[in-house]
Amino acid sequence: MKYFLIYLAAVSLIAVIMTVSDKSRARKHKRRIAEKTLFGTAVLGGSAAMYLTMIAIRHKTKHKRFMIGLPLIMIVQTAVIAFITIRT
Repeated sequence: MKYFLIYLAAVSLIAVIMTVSDKSRARKHKRRIAEKTLFGTAVLGGSAAMYLTMIAIRHKTKHKRFMIGLPLIMIVQTAVIAFITIRT
């Protein structure tokens, strides 16, 4: 459990850094982080941190793909964790 929490903290930190970086790159008209890379990081465990960061800095909040997709990923992740926890 300890290692799982460390993993989640690391992935969440990466998700926050990527989100803030993408917002900064957008403002500077520089090359952006691909949406599939952002979603990949969310699927790996950074969905909650990424969603909260996007809301906090108002990044991609008009993109339904993110505002619906990230909460759906969180729901699936919560269900998987609950299923694994119940089975053990």
